[in-house]
Amino acid sequence: MSDLIRLFVTGGTFDKEYDERNGNLYFKDTHLRDMLKLGRCLLEVEIRTLMMIDSLDMDDEDRQVILGQCLKCERDRIVITHGTDTMETTARLLGENISDKTIVLTGAMIPYAFGSSDGLFNLGSSLAYAQSLSAGVYVAMNGRYFRWDNVRKNRDMGIFEELS
Repeated sequence: MSDLIRLFVTGGTFDKEYDERNGNLYFKDTHLRDMLKLGRCLLEVEIRTLMMIDSLDMDDEDRQVILGQCLKCERDRIVITHGTDTMETTARLLGENISDKTIVLTGAMIPYAFGSSDGLFNLGSSLAYAQSLSAGVYVAMNGRYFRWDNVRKNRDMGIFEELS
């Protein structure tokens, strides 16, 4: 197996655009290629878009698509961009069903298109964690990583933290 990392795109704040006419956020296309180029990424990364939705709109069927793609992926190292609102729900499903791959979910609190996003940093961190952590499912945000069964989004503080 090569060192190639599969990068699955599911949408979330990472890839939202701003419509200046009506003030709404929407999806057009993933920014991941631009982000990897800006970060001068030298890793061999293969990007696959699974869906472009807000995680609040993600349902069990969508999560099953993500699970199925991870299970059939021939790569041992996977990074998933995901909306932060339900990231731990998807991580839990993956963690309960996959133990032989290193899977890292990451997201952004501010859209990349806004120019001041945390997404670039989170993407870089998640790629590093995907290369260095042992098999398991993790959430990576703000320079930290968490096991799938020990993470929650603290909505009051706008951060991810351990349960215990």
